[in-house]
Amino acid sequence: MTILLTLPLALVLRGAIDTHLGASLMADRAADGVNWDWWQEFSAQASGLGTTFTPSVLGFATTLDSISSVLDGKAPNAAIAWALAFYLAGWAFLSGGIIDRYARQRSTRTYGFFAASGVYFFRFIRLGVVVGIIYWWLFVYVHPWLFDDVFVRLTRNLSIERTVFLWRVALYTIFGAVLMLVNLLTDYSKIRIVVEDRRSALGAFAAGGRFVRRRLGHVLALYWLNTVVFMAVLAVWALVAPGAGGAGPSMWGLFVFSQLYVIVRLLMKLQFIASQTALFQSHLAHVRYAASPTPVWPDSAAAEAVARSVRL
Repeated sequence: MTILLTLPLALVLRGAIDTHLGASLMADRAADGVNWDWWQEFSAQASGLGTTFTPSVLGFATTLDSISSVLDGKAPNAAIAWALAFYLAGWAFLSGGIIDRYARQRSTRTYGFFAASGVYFFRFIRLGVVVGIIYWWLFVYVHPWLFDDVFVRLTRNLSIERTVFLWRVALYTIFGAVLMLVNLLTDYSKIRIVVEDRRSALGAFAAGGRFVRRRLGHVLALYWLNTVVFMAVLAVWALVAPGAGGAGPSMWGLFVFSQLYVIVRLLMKLQFIASQTALFQSHLAHVRYAASPTPVWPDSAAAEAVARSVRL
């Protein structure tokens, strides 16, 4: 899914770079490695998607730039924002089938997986609207208050740069903790929607909040355990992340290596979902339980007729 969404953007950016380079000597130098003079020239005249082609696209800098953009509340480029929206919608569709599979702890086969994905997709979309409003409020009101008001008041009369830096780190930590809390509530809201077959997004969000509040110690312990593992993956990536390379086989080798990191990140995401589902079920005696019947894709016309007759 990541490749499918980013491939059109990559082709557009490739066209912009190809148009700017043409058949010049700069093109040969850029193909052999990083040509900083040309890169600065390209960045100075770039527009739209071309403005994203910065040194932060190389290796581990991409990860750092993503974290920095979230903590600083930077809005993504419009084209990337659309790709991100489609990515989130794709995950909203797949998440229902993933959680349902983990909750049942047995194979649901392809048709069962996609049936569950379809059942919970619109419920997750409604939940996404609720969570999106919360994130909008945090980035539009809370973030400016922390970094434009509180930070300025705290550091107005300070002359030691280290103290100013520590205050900023402290505010980053506070804001990051709030984002983490919203993320936790969202995760357990999704789990309650699937395991308990809830239809109300607001009801599921409130129920997810109750579960987090009543089992806060267990929830945080599991979250931090998963986070430590993820940080270890990031540390390894920081050490081995490839930089700029030349054209030809080396370029494709770097691409494959980078995709391996994407796969590991996906496995970590699945680990988060699986462990949180197991924690929720173990505390509410829902082990190997899901309220909804095993989904079948697609139901036959006869099955639908029987279901209607039973309801009548």
